[in-house]
Amino acid sequence: MGSGQPDSERPLSRGPVRFLWLVLGFLSVGVGGVGVVVPGLPTTVFMVIGASCFARSSPRFEKWILDLPGVGPMVGDYRRGLGMPRRAKVLAISMIVVACGISAGLLINQLVVRLVVAAVGLVGVWFVGLHVPTRERVLGKPGSE
Repeated sequence: MGSGQPDSERPLSRGPVRFLWLVLGFLSVGVGGVGVVVPGLPTTVFMVIGASCFARSSPRFEKWILDLPGVGPMVGDYRRGLGMPRRAKVLAISMIVVACGISAGLLINQLVVRLVVAAVGLVGVWFVGLHVPTRERVLGKPGSE
């Protein structure tokens, strides 16, 4: 999304590159699907990545993600620059902190792995908290400051 051009307007890749985008899209959707049932593993971000990959390889699968109930509208909102609702951001950050805290604090015995889990959690909190726009602020709704 770095060119400013909506993903759906990008030209389709061809040959092996198109196949690579398709594989990456399915891998992202697979991880996002696991995130539906595994606390702390985000779903929407992987669906956003999957939709972007499919925009370069398969408009049919891109449309499939955008039409998914629940996730599709969030992917579309992210693409339009609307970000996430404040409540969803708070929930996402809370889940990251809880999942990484339990994993690093109670379930993992190796120090290096604990530090990696904590670092990944901090990156997730930073990304969701500061990089993803808050919908209410973008739309200028009262009480968003």
